[in-house]
Amino acid sequence: MKLLSFCVDEEPHIGVLLGNRVLDLNSAFNNHVGGACEGNIHRFDLDMLSFLEMGEEGIAEVKKAVEAAKTLDGDYYSGGRLFYSLDEMKITSPIPRPRKNIVCLGLNYAEHVMEGRQTLEKAQNLPKNPIYFTKPPTSMAGPYDDIIYPRATEKLDYEIELALVIGKSGKNIPEDQVYSHIYGYSVFNDVSARDLQTRHGQWFKGKSCDTFSPMGPYLVTADEIADPMNLDIWLKVNDEVRQSSNTKNMIFDIPKLVSVLSQGMTLEVGDVIATGTPSGVGSAHKLGLLNVGDTVEAGIDGIGVIRNRVIAEP
Repeated sequence: MKLLSFCVDEEPHIGVLLGNRVLDLNSAFNNHVGGACEGNIHRFDLDMLSFLEMGEEGIAEVKKAVEAAKTLDGDYYSGGRLFYSLDEMKITSPIPRPRKNIVCLGLNYAEHVMEGRQTLEKAQNLPKNPIYFTKPPTSMAGPYDDIIYPRATEKLDYEIELALVIGKSGKNIPEDQVYSHIYGYSVFNDVSARDLQTRHGQWFKGKSCDTFSPMGPYLVTADEIADPMNLDIWLKVNDEVRQSSNTKNMIFDIPKLVSVLSQGMTLEVGDVIATGTPSGVGSAHKLGLLNVGDTVEAGIDGIGVIRNRVIAEP
């Protein structure tokens, strides 16, 4: 399933993509479409995080509603609106406001490590262990939102990444159990201010400005992705291909990076983890860094495409 968060007339909703329409999950549950949540007398007003907390039960109820909704004509059911068209909504990040910082992987593709002399102004060796850093929830942006070019930087860059979302809490998770803790996957752009990144000696400041984490458009449930370690991943600036690789080229695969992260630290439902970027970032690319007016398009095979325009900070 392709789950998404969206707004209509500034009212937030969550839904599942069905062709060219989106089934509103709260409406489907409240109207017990297909027997979904039948017997539950409480009115649902879920956001994506509270829906994810329903776990496997939530997925099972959505599947009931989806099967029944496929047979329905029109947008309404028992007086409630079930469907919205894509052209009348604003799609936000699947998790518009994570509860915790977004966890990111640095230097997780070998070719990106090799171009480190240009991006970080120093030579890099292949890491022996995963390198983690974080971005605050305030950096999150939607899949079609503008990226704000802050006055604080003169070197704005891009990084296409596969993001995963935790669906089952865990600590000290063995590698062979990691996939059972993953709810789904999304497209993520780790926007970066390179001069801030090098100036401050670590990466948090240069990675954390507002709008520096475009994500979406969907949270694709894990059952739809046959092998997350074999997905084509790419990014274009003004229709010019800048990055093109495959997730199989990660240095640390998903089981490894999640397992190590969970050692001594509880991963919770809704946690977002971005898995690193391949080579071709602007600071090492002959076509250069981002400028105001540029359009950045990033996609991952089977998951989706995000598209963001760079604007000047007001």
